[in-house]
Amino acid sequence: MKLDGPEFRRVLGHFVTGVTVVTTRDRSDAPAGLTANAFASVSLDPPLVLVCIEKSSSTHALIAAAGVFAVNVLADGQERISRRFADETEGRFEGVAWRAEITGAPVLDDVLAWVDCRVHSACDGGDHTIYVGEVVAGDAREGVPLLFYRAGYGEFMP
Repeated sequence: MKLDGPEFRRVLGHFVTGVTVVTTRDRSDAPAGLTANAFASVSLDPPLVLVCIEKSSSTHALIAAAGVFAVNVLADGQERISRRFADETEGRFEGVAWRAEITGAPVLDDVLAWVDCRVHSACDGGDHTIYVGEVVAGDAREGVPLLFYRAGYGEFMP
């Protein structure tokens, strides 16, 4: 059966994912970012990850111009941050604590894990660009991830 857009989304919604906020900086050095769940490791040597960013998002062109991004893996209890960065409005960083890491990309405080990346390559992915990033720094803490399943948030019970 051929799948149209809504049906394709419904079917793939049955795959549970973690939730990330992908961040970068604009030309004036202001932080920018968006919520994304299309994130994966690619290689251990060199350390590479990928993120898929919708071409119509305001963050898409900023990553291409800056050549850097950070991936912030959200913890259970950070649904509010996920929803804030999923909204295409200004002020996403208002009241959100963050710091610049090696590349200058913003890393959000209190996330479960983060990686700081330089763009290694970019590949067309339909209405998205697949950015492969070389990881130059990262860290993680103990905790429970924020999960997304069938258009809703959930939690992992270890």
